[in-house]
Parts: sequence; structure tokens; C-alpha cells
Amino acid sequence: MINKILRVAAALPGILFVVIGVGWVIDPVTAAAGVGMPLLEGVGRSSQIGDLGAFFLTMGLLILVGVTTLNRVWFYPPMMLLGLAATLRIVAWLVHGAAFAGSMIAVEVIVTTLLWVSTIRLCGKPRA
Repeated sequence: MINKILRVAAALPGILFVVIGVGWVIDPVTAAAGVGMPLLEGVGRSSQIGDLGAFFLTMGLLILVGVTTLNRVWFYPPMMLLGLAATLRIVAWLVHGAAFAGSMIAVEVIVTTLLWVSTIRLCGKPRA
């Protein structure tokens, strides 16, 4: 029963990230506002939509593949992306004068931890 709950809990951020990624494709103004930025112009807009759309879609799809297959290797890339995003937000705050994005960092750390627990609990022992 606990494993079923954990599987659903891990799938939820995967679904959310896919929805956010699709949002970058169909409504980039709202997607940009959702992460606290204006929609840029020119090549910046192309980078924003392409990079952030790809980031969220890839992360969400990989989580959903991991939850479906219970193969731990699918969880590693989204854990790395989220962990690095949290780390680089802290660097941006400490070094580059960015506002401290505590709520975003918290979500990234919580989801990374959830995925890590999922790999341990749901995927069995890692191969040697």
C-alpha cells in the first residue's frame, strides 16, 4: 500500500512538469509569469520557450517513465536537473544578486528527495 502511495506521489510532479512544459508551448506568457519572469523578445523568447519547455517536458516525461517502468535509471536525470536548479538558484542569490527563491528551491529539494526515496523503495536494489 505504501509503495502505491509513493508511486502516485512521484507521478504527480511528473504530470505537473509535463503540464508546465506544454504551457511553455501553448501559453508562454502565463508560463513565464508562473516562474517569475517576463516573456522575452527575439532570440531570448526562442531560448526561453525552447529551453524551459524542453526542461519541464523532459523532466516530467522521465519521471513518468520511471514511475511506469520502476527502472531507477529514469529517475536520475530529473533528480540531477532539480538538484542543480536548486543549487544554481542559491549561487545566483549568493553571487549574482538574485532574489532568494526559497519556495522554488524548497519544491526542487522536496521533489528530488521524493524521487530519491522512490528509487530506493520502488526500484529494488541497484545493479552492481
